[in-house]
Amino acid sequence: MSHSDCADPVRKALLDDLDEGFAELYAAHRGLVFSTALRLSGRRPDAEDLTAETFLRAYRALAGYERDRVAQLQPRAWVMTILMNVWRNCVRTRSRKPPPDLPGEPVEVVDPHEDVEEAAVRRETGDELAGLLALLPEEQRAAVVLRHVVDLPISEIATVLKIPQGTVKSHVSRGLKRLRALGGAR
Repeated sequence: MSHSDCADPVRKALLDDLDEGFAELYAAHRGLVFSTALRLSGRRPDAEDLTAETFLRAYRALAGYERDRVAQLQPRAWVMTILMNVWRNCVRTRSRKPPPDLPGEPVEVVDPHEDVEEAAVRRETGDELAGLLALLPEEQRAAVVLRHVVDLPISEIATVLKIPQGTVKSHVSRGLKRLRALGGAR
């Protein structure tokens, strides 16, 4: 593929200039990465840390890539793969050394233009979903979040999680079944 044939604007920007291309990569995928991190971790501060670490690792990796590798890059799947690896590392680290209990949750930033009732419903729904997702086994949680929150196709989820498509379908199906049972039990 020649540089001028590059259809993906993020990949093209990365090929033109690493710093400007990275800014475009960040702008294009920061919301996706943050919302996925939030659903995986269940806590806003953890999601912010996961997002920052994901993009830091992405930038460092890109700085070492040859042009041909950047030309073959699938940016969305690649960034999501980095996020999943960062998240797994955090889960592994926490299981070895739980963090100290911190007093209270940080104060949520409120949009002054948002209706109070809508904000309360959104927060309650988000908290309930995060609580239910946290009860799923890691592999099911990851598959459900990537499929139904992030809306990735099964083939991209398989790439991100490095498992066969059939296994992705199974994790999503079992995760949804378990979420329904858990939701009905509340």
